[in-house]
Amino acid sequence: MTYSIQSKIIFLFSLIVVLISLISVVFPALISVTVSTNQIEKIGIDIIEQNPYEIGPLAGLLIISNVIIFAGYVFRKKIPKISNIFSFDIPHKISIIIVLVVIVGYGSISFSEVNTDEEFDDWQGVSDRLQTWKSQYSVVDPSLKYFLLDSSVELFGNYKTIPLLFSMALLGVTYLFTTSLTKNRFAGIVSMGIVLQSNLFLTFDTSSTYTNFWILFYLVSLYAVVKVWFTNPVLYVASMFSKTLTALFAPMSIFFILNSEIKKSYKIILIVVIVGILIFGATKYGTAYNTNQTEELSWSEFWMGFTSFALQMRFDTVTILLLLPLVFGLFLRSKNNKHANSILILVVGVLLSAPVLAGITDQTNQPYRFVPLVVFFATGIGMLFSRTK
Repeated sequence: MTYSIQSKIIFLFSLIVVLISLISVVFPALISVTVSTNQIEKIGIDIIEQNPYEIGPLAGLLIISNVIIFAGYVFRKKIPKISNIFSFDIPHKISIIIVLVVIVGYGSISFSEVNTDEEFDDWQGVSDRLQTWKSQYSVVDPSLKYFLLDSSVELFGNYKTIPLLFSMALLGVTYLFTTSLTKNRFAGIVSMGIVLQSNLFLTFDTSSTYTNFWILFYLVSLYAVVKVWFTNPVLYVASMFSKTLTALFAPMSIFFILNSEIKKSYKIILIVVIVGILIFGATKYGTAYNTNQTEELSWSEFWMGFTSFALQMRFDTVTILLLLPLVFGLFLRSKNNKHANSILILVVGVLLSAPVLAGITDQTNQPYRFVPLVVFFATGIGMLFSRTK
């Protein structure tokens, strides 16, 4: 079986985006020095010039680890037993026990955080809005997020319990999502473990400022395409009512639907509904939302947006080191699993959301917006541990 034209195009596109994102890992100042002109320099004041080729702290480890991984692939025939790792599976009952133990164990350890004060400065703004959002409703508000936070206080006496429960559920859905795409339970457990080791996930897992509500709803909307297709639009809307950013994920959702195995008529219905929701939402949102956004794409800010990956993900070493091998691995896996292309699109879509957001709005890229990248990266790594067609 040869690689399809679709797989080759997606691989090339993904490779370009990932390589651009990794530039700032190797040379942190290269993109910023190249594409931006300092405003102080414009008025004639000299400043200390940055060295665009100064090496980043993870550059050496990134290069060495990738050389070892790709060398291992080239010489894989000389170590044939390594292939057994990528076709291993475990019984259903054992996998369920492992998943439950991991989720309950994680929740028990993290439960100590629910009664601590919120550490992020933006919490004050969220807290103030929680007091007024019911009486002063606005279409631009993440209403579902506020409802869940209010419910957390009413049911548990604090704002962090329901965010923790959603983070626990995110681990479980990551397992189910990966297993449904690979038909391999061990792959699902691997993906769940990758999410659990992520510093970014553990930073925001109990946060009431930057909740994981939107990520869980979006992931469940994708899982619904595989299991209960007609619930996808409802769950996707729920993700947007938790965080408007998921509107940018619409092309990713549409590709996932088109690449799924549901009937063609179902695909058409879902895509028409999603496009209709986006048009309706853009009309309402554009009328109500009044902000200082740029009128056209700022290319300098767009390219600067790529630097946020190296900055915000700097403590997620596993993701940074394995991102490039993942692209190649999913391309190879696409020969016998079409969902590999979907995961590549999801990974690259999150990477592109940062420069797109920086280029067309005045918003800054925050670390929590890369948590979906961790989830899709974990799913991709899990997918490498399955050869099921």
